Amino acid sequence: MSQRKRNRVRGNFGTAGTATAVSGPTAAPTAAVPLHSVDVRSASNELSVWTRRRVLLLNSTYEPLTALTVRRAIVMVLCGKADIVHEDPTGPELCSATRAIVVPTVIRLRSYVRVPYRAMVPMTRAALMHRDRFRCAYCGAKADTVDHVVPRSRGGEHSWENCVAACATCNHRKADRMLSELGWTLRTTPLPPKGQHWRLLSTVKELDPAWARYLGEGAA
Repeated sequence: MSQRKRNRVRGNFGTAGTATAVSGPTAAPTAAVPLHSVDVRSASNELSVWTRRRVLLLNSTYEPLTALTVRRAIVMVLCGKADIVHEDPTGPELCSATRAIVVPTVIRLRSYVRVPYRAMVPMTRAALMHRDRFRCAYCGAKADTVDHVVPRSRGGEHSWENCVAACATCNHRKADRMLSELGWTLRTTPLPPKGQHWRLLSTVKELDPAWARYLGEGAA
């Protein structure tokens, strides 16, 4: 842990009642733990720790599983079901009566969890933006919207092969016309992404830099 001074959030980690670490298909079996509300005294930056930040959960084999809230990640560490792999160098230190934990960015399960294989990656705006590296498929500028290469009004499908990231200017100029009518070409051929980590990328827009080594090409 860094020796520099950190902001501290005091109290117990969790919400009132009991909680388990993870639910759903990627869950690791955990025992229920009695929890109490966290006393967050400085409102803006410390409250954002609980509401906006996400922590990458790795399997015991370092395969990415999902993104958790900070609160759920802390509960897993305290339950002994996961270990901290990377701490947030700018994050606050969470303090209870007996322990202090720096907010993590990546945690790893101690026990392996088998995840059912699913070939089809759901196409979401977040995943498509990651696939196209947040660049317009037509001009290469920063993308801020999604465009159908063959417009839906002309029979185009809402699919990985027919959707690309686009800037607002190109999207407006293209409207409902075909690329051949404009003399435009795509910078790359749109294809469905492959890899289990794309399921995670389909749900998370902003990625912590510490996640990149575990997400392969999808983190670029």
